[in-house]
Amino acid sequence: MSNKLNKSLNTLDIVALAFGAMVGWGWVVLAGSWVQSAGVMGAVLAFLLGGIAVIMIGLTYAELAASMPITGGEHIYTHRAMGTHMSFLCSWSILFGYISVVAFEAVALPTVIEYFIPNYNQGFMYNVAGWDVYATWVLVGMVGSIAVTWLNIVGLKVSALFQKIAVTGIAIVGIMLFIGALLFNPDASFASLKAPSFIDGTAGIMTVIVMVPFMFVGFDVIPQAAEEIDLTRPKIAMFLIISLVIAVLWYMGIAWSVGQTLTFEQAQNSSLATADAMANAWNGKWAGNLLVLGGVLGILSSWNSFLVGGSRLMYAMAKGHMLPNSLAKVHPKYNTPVYAILLIGLLATIAPLFGRKMLVWIVDAGGFGIVIAYTCVALAFLVLRFKEPDMVRPFVLPAGKLIGVITLILSFALLYMYLPGSPAALVPVEWAIFAGWMVLGLILYVMALAKAPGKCKEFMDEEINAIKAENQQWLADHGLPTSKAFEHK
Repeated sequence: MSNKLNKSLNTLDIVALAFGAMVGWGWVVLAGSWVQSAGVMGAVLAFLLGGIAVIMIGLTYAELAASMPITGGEHIYTHRAMGTHMSFLCSWSILFGYISVVAFEAVALPTVIEYFIPNYNQGFMYNVAGWDVYATWVLVGMVGSIAVTWLNIVGLKVSALFQKIAVTGIAIVGIMLFIGALLFNPDASFASLKAPSFIDGTAGIMTVIVMVPFMFVGFDVIPQAAEEIDLTRPKIAMFLIISLVIAVLWYMGIAWSVGQTLTFEQAQNSSLATADAMANAWNGKWAGNLLVLGGVLGILSSWNSFLVGGSRLMYAMAKGHMLPNSLAKVHPKYNTPVYAILLIGLLATIAPLFGRKMLVWIVDAGGFGIVIAYTCVALAFLVLRFKEPDMVRPFVLPAGKLIGVITLILSFALLYMYLPGSPAALVPVEWAIFAGWMVLGLILYVMALAKAPGKCKEFMDEEINAIKAENQQWLADHGLPTSKAFEHK
């Protein structure tokens, strides 16, 4: 049985993978609150400013992904810069984020079905944290989870095809909404009831910016699957950034379109503001239904992307003797990390049994894990700029050290948002969930180190040395005799 993964992702595949991860269900539900908080142009400006901050983080990922195109992404970057322990902290933290999103999508899907089939919830089972759990609701989530898990097992090429179809559907409804908003011509009374351009000035914009980074979580699945991307190294970096830019434009366009086509009162009272905006723009309930269908595709594309990213990271950690070795096995026919996919798929399949409120707590706690990982990567990027100035960098950021410092500051600012006193601070139960995950990780890590003393560092060092050798070959292939050609001071 081979333990190698196939190179099966092309340009469209990786753009669809990253964009699909970043554009889930939130844009359908939250756009009304963005306009209420900051006004139409205030919301647009918040996504522009917040998007620039996320793109800065993405730039550091781009350079590192081009230098180390190997499954696991953050896992290998942080080890090379700061050693095994920091690598585990970073990897385990972001793995929690990925799994929490996959599990939540299994809850989002049955929740959306209620828009199409009111009162479809039947077979009351029990109540969890104030949320009634119904058999039909659980069944929809479980069936969806099994389907997405199967797609991932039968091959990344199959799941990538599904991803492109889903992202195409999302793009169509998003473009329709934007065109409808451009052509929308309300009467004077409607125009007078619209949200103003700005609400509460800087404070309103900041209220939306707090939400912005978490709408962009997902671009980092590209480094996770880098080993399976059939592109040149600079192109891997370039399309990671392109995916982020597209997502920034998407959210700015959605915020503007909703502000153009809903009155302030409609935005306040709507449970699905973007769907109602679409219905207004095209003067028909059918248009709102079509947009919700696009939202369903967003759920499935995000779900698929995070299952890809989470399973590849788990596979890399198992190969590195940080998790049980069985998770590093690949399917004999499909060459996918089958046990890692099955484990995450199982967690998602049972997730609907815990109700929506419990999963919201898990997602919030998982978001903290993702930001910890972003901070670790920003630090690794900066450390490597000083520690290995001659490291082969097929994609080089100008003023890299300055960008590294700015990105690290931005990452710490994101971390602060989760701490007590911040508008987005975690509540006690979310801190307990996060602490439980970290304790579980510590136990598994200590057990793995005890079972194979020294193997983790030995394996990771071998991976780094193999990357260095490949990079020297890359230099030779491009007529560049030494890595000093890429030194930036």
